[in-house]
Amino acid sequence: MSARPNTGPTGDMSDQLVAPPELIVIAKQEKALRAHRDGVGSASGEDVSGLSSFLADEDLRLEPLFGASEETLQRQTATLAPAAEAGDLPDLSIYYRVEAPPDRLEELAMRFAEMDEIEGAYVQPISAPPAVAMGTEEQTIVVSTEEVEIQRLNDMQPSGEAPPAMTPDFTARQAYLNAAPTGIDARYAWTLPGGRGSGVRVIDCEWGWRFNHEDLMQNQGGVVAGVNATDDNHGTAVLGEISGDGNPFGITGIAEQAWIGAASFTTLPSPTAIKAAADRLGPGDIILLEIHRVGPRSRWLPIEWWPADFDAIRYAVGKGIIVVEAAGNGGENLDDPFYNTPQQGFPASWRNPFNPANPSSGAVMAGAGNPPSGTHGMTQFGGDVLVDRARCNFSNYGSRVDAQGWGWLVTTTGYGDLQGSPPPPDSNKDLWYTDRFSGTSSASPIVVGALACVQGVLKARGRIPLSPARARELLRATGSPQQDGPGRPRSQRIGNRPNLRQLIPAALQTGQWVGVQFTGTVPANASRRWFTFRWPAHWHVAWTVVPTTPQPGAPQIKWEVGVERAEDAFITYWITITNLTGTEVGIEARYAVLGW
Repeated sequence: MSARPNTGPTGDMSDQLVAPPELIVIAKQEKALRAHRDGVGSASGEDVSGLSSFLADEDLRLEPLFGASEETLQRQTATLAPAAEAGDLPDLSIYYRVEAPPDRLEELAMRFAEMDEIEGAYVQPISAPPAVAMGTEEQTIVVSTEEVEIQRLNDMQPSGEAPPAMTPDFTARQAYLNAAPTGIDARYAWTLPGGRGSGVRVIDCEWGWRFNHEDLMQNQGGVVAGVNATDDNHGTAVLGEISGDGNPFGITGIAEQAWIGAASFTTLPSPTAIKAAADRLGPGDIILLEIHRVGPRSRWLPIEWWPADFDAIRYAVGKGIIVVEAAGNGGENLDDPFYNTPQQGFPASWRNPFNPANPSSGAVMAGAGNPPSGTHGMTQFGGDVLVDRARCNFSNYGSRVDAQGWGWLVTTTGYGDLQGSPPPPDSNKDLWYTDRFSGTSSASPIVVGALACVQGVLKARGRIPLSPARARELLRATGSPQQDGPGRPRSQRIGNRPNLRQLIPAALQTGQWVGVQFTGTVPANASRRWFTFRWPAHWHVAWTVVPTTPQPGAPQIKWEVGVERAEDAFITYWITITNLTGTEVGIEARYAVLGW
């Protein structure tokens, strides 16, 4: 069952992009399943006859979720150096999808989960662009067998008026480009070499885009995975925020010199699209996840709560790619202990990724904050009294959220309420602009744009780009602080708004520190070798090894340091330590970073 635009079984949802539920099956690693057209086998010789018979009796097939054979997926992961910030890299070869009638998915998930070969099986609920919020309007979508009310955020309509012969310059309306605290001070970044995102690659993961828009003609990579949806306003608005062309008309993107492409959920499940995007990018590049999913409380949640999406994000982060994930528009407290309880069918190893005590996906999570009062003449909008940087009423919040962007009233490409066109046949969506793009949908591209500016500056100076962990660290340590709003205290964390005048110098600063990397023992008259990996290549590191076992009278150890350029951006150090004595010696390997 492919993810595709869904007209919706109830209500008038003909223009709502929705990916339908998916049945995800997770095999036990030790079973080494190998799916084929006629059933399944085991590469390790395990007995999988029970699963094979079930598939045959039900006329079902296991399809590798990540779009390649199990062996290929294992080889791809094995080529990546383990990323400390993401923990051990995930085994994507154990994930499968099963196509079946929607009314049977829950039943089949329970039956799969009972099998000896299976670690978990769950129904991944509907997904949508983060452009809707839970509310009271009389529109519904069906989540499995349950109806869920939604409220549309971006319901703008084209003006219906013929555009002028030349599109005006709307950049004065893009106050999010301005100096902090109003904006992120993109205009400061633009004064620096690389500060418009040059050399950086970005892939937006969602549904549809209009790559032939008049203001999206430069540095556009088109759809690199999946199929473009016909409803393209949302994606077009996202593209404009990040990469709107630098020209005398329309809008200008925050990082308009960055290359930008798209991976579509229209024909690909979200985890599959994330991996496809990651396989086209390298360290320091950026993936944007413009998607949220209905959770167990019928509220929109970030997609990392579901195991397959979590591991797809970890795969990307393990490649050194920064993933920016919309926090979602459910108005939910992600710190609620309720989310520690797994959905039925999740594997026993699952831990709530919103809880900072548990392993993290490594993604930057972006919440939505108010723009300043007076934006486009507004002091209130969407039920919010506009207090700059206060949490938007729809935005999810919690300790997991790293940074915020504008969640209301973003001026960008698409929709046509700022500049539209007459009704068909005279309409021309390539000329459409909006003043009201909103949601964590509008917030997360602002964070992406800021990061792309930083990466461009680093690349222009020959420095390695920010790692995913460093990006999260700096976003939390810099920026314009969140503020209290009526009924929305800053304790409902959405983080700071990026401030490039702070963020870029913080990324460029150098320093030094020392520490102990490892300890161990070396047997009498023997040598042992250790290695330590993913040291940034631009760091200057000196190594010293000292004995920790007192034995006066003569040297106890000697050491040699070998250096491997494991990747373009990272160094692996191989340290061989020789015990010169006839008794076992304890050792301590110390590093000194002289500049970074």
